[in-house]
Amino acid sequence: MSSSPRRLLAGAVASALLGSALLSGCAVTVIEGRASPAAGPLGDVTPEEFPIIGATDDEVDRLARNALADLSTYWTAQFTPTFGQAFTPLAGGYYSVDPGDPDPAQYPNGQVGCGETPDSVLDNAFYCPPGTEYANGDAIQYDRAFLGALAFGSVGTEGYGRFIPALVMAHEFGHAVQGRVGYPLPASIAIETQADCFAGAWTAWVAAGNAAHNSIRPAELDDVLRGYLLLRDPVGTGLDEGEAHGSYFDRVSAFQQGFDDGPEVCRDSFGADRPYTQGAFQSDLEFATGGDAPYDQTVGAFLPEGLGEFWQRAFDELGEEFTPPDIEPFSGVAPDCAGEDVEVDLLYCPADATVRYDEVDLTLPLYAAEEGGDYAVLTAVAIPYALAARDQLGLSVDGEDALRSAVCLSGAFTAAVLGEESTVLSISPGDADESVSFLLEHATDPAVLPGVELTGFQLVDVFRSGVVEGLAACDIGA
Repeated sequence: MSSSPRRLLAGAVASALLGSALLSGCAVTVIEGRASPAAGPLGDVTPEEFPIIGATDDEVDRLARNALADLSTYWTAQFTPTFGQAFTPLAGGYYSVDPGDPDPAQYPNGQVGCGETPDSVLDNAFYCPPGTEYANGDAIQYDRAFLGALAFGSVGTEGYGRFIPALVMAHEFGHAVQGRVGYPLPASIAIETQADCFAGAWTAWVAAGNAAHNSIRPAELDDVLRGYLLLRDPVGTGLDEGEAHGSYFDRVSAFQQGFDDGPEVCRDSFGADRPYTQGAFQSDLEFATGGDAPYDQTVGAFLPEGLGEFWQRAFDELGEEFTPPDIEPFSGVAPDCAGEDVEVDLLYCPADATVRYDEVDLTLPLYAAEEGGDYAVLTAVAIPYALAARDQLGLSVDGEDALRSAVCLSGAFTAAVLGEESTVLSISPGDADESVSFLLEHATDPAVLPGVELTGFQLVDVFRSGVVEGLAACDIGA
């Protein structure tokens, strides 16, 4: 995050962010679906029913095979209503590889898709498009050791859950869909995020209990989003760089869009006007700081001035008079308005119209966290600030509905900054990613978001609806 002069980031303009109909409103529903048994998915597909060249009886191969079988079922049913043509199975098949111990004799002519050798799949999974220039075209191949580390962790690292191999297969199958109907724009980021969207549409089908071989619990959707943190491009990657896949926010947003609205929205929403938060750093200083302003500037200037400016403009549009609330830090012990023996790190006190935040337990650690920073702090404090705005409008400030609205409104504030409506600050690469990380990390923390019965996945979706649709998505000015 930086101060003015403002700049346009990754082509995101206010009209595209606030005026497009990329998403439905902030009423987000996660379908419970079937509870996942402790051992994993439902009945397994046998190797005879769904061959994968080079596969073993490894857990990752089992998960990948189950996912690919269900993906084939899903797209066979969805392809005609979505694209008006029949789905054709992948002609080149599927390949499982352990690049650390490959056996070329397992593969036709010692090759996987695209005529590549097995070691080309190291730390990767990819779809090879059809075409005469490729041997074994129209194929998906994956490094099973890499997917196992993503799912279950490795030495010194924590995994992202058993659904991650299925997510990767769903993304690659999304590329197979594109290979049949055409790729969106020449920009790599549009191709990759549309594949994320297709993966989200399939995952919603699984969550609804429709899959024969896969299931996912609502809490596991949080792990899916956390997995995208590892799969995003490095912060500061340029929008038009080759192989660009998108920022954390870009990829999560595309996935949730497909999850909420199905494959048709994936088909229609990845044109030239789609906004992205990905972008390159604009100066050596921004690169050196990772785009973070100093903490004192963040809380001393950006919080009161940036939020005050946004809400003044919003109230003007609503024909209401706005009085900026006071913003005060505290250290470890919440003020009296929180109630006795209540541990809370963020709060709005209606009695004195003051927004308060705990520097010791929340904002300083949040600023210093590996996936935190200045915009994580701003996102956090924007939530009780939004409650103060709701209070001035005569709306409730207590309960889940009020807090859901406040999270959405923090997204609407982010949209205004992305759209260069702020004269105080502009978002730097990675800032919107910090919002996602903050919401996922603190979704179940009653000291930060008390009384909310929403998963991290749902909270991020609520925030995202505010980014895309603005105040009207947040029960303000509808």
